[in-house]
Amino acid sequence: MEQLWSPWRSSYIAASAERSASGCFLCAAAKEDADALSVLVVARFPSTIIVLNRYPYNAGHLLIAPSEHIADLTDVERNNAHELMDVTQMALRVLERELHPHGVNVGVNLGSAAGAGVPGHLHIHLVPRWNGDTNFMPVIGEVKVVSERLDEMWQRFTEAFREVASV
Repeated sequence: MEQLWSPWRSSYIAASAERSASGCFLCAAAKEDADALSVLVVARFPSTIIVLNRYPYNAGHLLIAPSEHIADLTDVERNNAHELMDVTQMALRVLERELHPHGVNVGVNLGSAAGAGVPGHLHIHLVPRWNGDTNFMPVIGEVKVVSERLDEMWQRFTEAFREVASV
């Protein structure tokens, strides 16, 4: 069996205890008085938020989550589930417009066994992908190259979602 090494995930794993001690970062981000840049919220809707992933697989990695602390997709109230999907579609359009990826991974991990890093708060991952976006750096250099700074990406997406939401 081959092994896939991903040492860049170490900082995420090491921060796990800190995240647990400080509570749910998605709930903190959903609070209306939260400083959007410090919690990386790029857009808020009545029952849904969009947050940049602090530990992205690629530039533009977004998390779309219900504002309410809900673990399972089957527990999301029908109207909120519709909004969650509408916002996901909007986010895909924004990713296409802003970053022109060759593809996008869309995923939901329900429960720790499924890989959920925050098993108590449902969220949808949108990971932009480009042909050839994986390379030797993570294996040889033990570093993941993300092509844009989070604060610059936050500014770019905040403006883009503001434009799209007002149309």
